[in-house]
Amino acid sequence: MAASGAVEPGPPGAAVAPSSALAPPPAADHLFRPISAEDEEQQPTEIESLCMNCYCNGMTRLLLTKIPFFREIIVSSFSCEHCGWNNTEIQSAGRVQDQGVRYTLTVRAPEDMNREVVKTDSATTRIPELDFEIPAFSQKGALTTVEGLITRAISGLEQDQPARRANKDATAERIDEFIVKLKELKQVASPFTLIIDDPSGNSFVENPHAPQKDDSLVITHYNRTQHQKEMLGLQEEAPAEKPEEEDLRNEVLQFNTNCPECNAPAQTNMKLVQIPHFKEVIIMATNCEDCGHRTNEVKSGGAVEPLGTRITLHITDPSDMTRDLLKSETCSVEIPELEFELGMAVLGGKFTTLEGLLKDIRELVTKNPFTLGDSSNPCQKERLQEFSQKMDQIIEGNMKAHFIMDDPAGNSYLQNVYAPEDDPEMKVERYKRTFDQNEELGLNDMKTEGYEAGLASQR
Repeated sequence: MAASGAVEPGPPGAAVAPSSALAPPPAADHLFRPISAEDEEQQPTEIESLCMNCYCNGMTRLLLTKIPFFREIIVSSFSCEHCGWNNTEIQSAGRVQDQGVRYTLTVRAPEDMNREVVKTDSATTRIPELDFEIPAFSQKGALTTVEGLITRAISGLEQDQPARRANKDATAERIDEFIVKLKELKQVASPFTLIIDDPSGNSFVENPHAPQKDDSLVITHYNRTQHQKEMLGLQEEAPAEKPEEEDLRNEVLQFNTNCPECNAPAQTNMKLVQIPHFKEVIIMATNCEDCGHRTNEVKSGGAVEPLGTRITLHITDPSDMTRDLLKSETCSVEIPELEFELGMAVLGGKFTTLEGLLKDIRELVTKNPFTLGDSSNPCQKERLQEFSQKMDQIIEGNMKAHFIMDDPAGNSYLQNVYAPEDDPEMKVERYKRTFDQNEELGLNDMKTEGYEAGLASQR
């Protein structure tokens, strides 16, 4: 099926907002409020605008809000009381993420059609079973469900069908047959795959089983290609002249950046640190003086290790919470007693203690609005409360558990308090990476030997 069939017409409400109508509230750090039904001060901005359907004046409403896992967004809604036309869309107000994201969802049951989906303008939607694709920038961003995505695609295909039938176009009958197939997908008579690939990294698909792992949903983070960077309008910085090498181990470097919470100017400190019995890492910390937000991130200072590392700690004593911990971006975390698994790239790189990481995990899981909102499932709320209680018991030392860190790149670390002797409660395994793990790390296409001869032949 041609991808152009899913293109939807532009929004009929063409609003040109005066600058005074979009004036921010008195406090700059409250410009994007967390989405909440109980926040009475969070009201949309109303702008009178032209309806492109009947050319009378309608009303456009803009709501600046913030959703966890999706950051800041602008929700816009247009309605015309004269002709009844309405239109809704979302736009990302946050920055483009460091990596792209690909969600692969296997829809097996009707309940999967109700999953919340955030799809940005730059996301490509595919259904491989029907060879169907909605290209990037062919639709406006939307906060919808899986069923809503399919319904929107059906509407886009049906919009020009009357004209095709009037002209006796041969493609009209084929499009009708394809629309029937899309409608059958909504009944979930057989499983199908939905793929949302967003180079900007700002799309999202709900996991209704949180905090447990969702076997039907695979999330992959990847580095953007040059074509994707150009599509998003990102330009590569020109390579600077190589300065003289300096010893930076005893210096704290500073550079200007923006706060990820309020977007105010802030400074990020960076330092090279040597971890005993491990390796060098780069620690970056940002402290915003305007809103008080603090964040830290850790990058590996060395290369990818020849073997992956799997560290298993049996938590038996409250003192285990004080162990230093380095979690790289490629490290996944598992707690079998809670049936919990944290995938790669979630929470980013961190240099903290075991207690600090467990508290970050608890906050990440329990503050998901899709699972704690008014429309959430009561059973799901009970599971989250039980998870939070058990996590508190582990942190307080009242519950024994196993803490597993699996890093294919071998750049994660958990402190051995008995060093240089072996830790009886900690097991460190080195293993050979699989082909898929090397593919995710970008090692399969990396050529480190004999590349100079290949370049010489090209010249």
